Amino acid sequence: MVAEEAAPGPGTATTAYEWLGGEARVRALVDRFYDLMDLEPGYAELRAAHGETLEGARDKLFWFLSGWLGGPDLYIAQFGHPRLRARHMPFRIGIRERDQWLACMAQAMRELAVDPELAARLETSFYQTADWMRNQGA
Repeated sequence: MVAEEAAPGPGTATTAYEWLGGEARVRALVDRFYDLMDLEPGYAELRAAHGETLEGARDKLFWFLSGWLGGPDLYIAQFGHPRLRARHMPFRIGIRERDQWLACMAQAMRELAVDPELAARLETSFYQTADWMRNQGA
């Protein structure tokens, strides 16, 4: 059995993608995020907005986060510019959905033991993006 190498820290990683641990860790984060969305009653409104299956959403978030974190631009290679706000307009996104998304991602990061400094930085960026995505007052 080969021991897994620790993800590089803030002093050695050149991108958040590397700091997180690369492709496998981004995939693990996305998978845990969507698993929690399915499991936790506190994320019910967020889960309801995603339809019956989460498979397409899992892949799209993984592809998007890979590039957003400084890794390969997988999403852009397939779909072009993310146009996040426009792509999310058909879905009701209010404060409740924003807060559930943020809480679910924070829980996923905690459960995967993401470096607390990186997690704090990501939570700030996630909040800014999630708040900008709101298209409903509440």
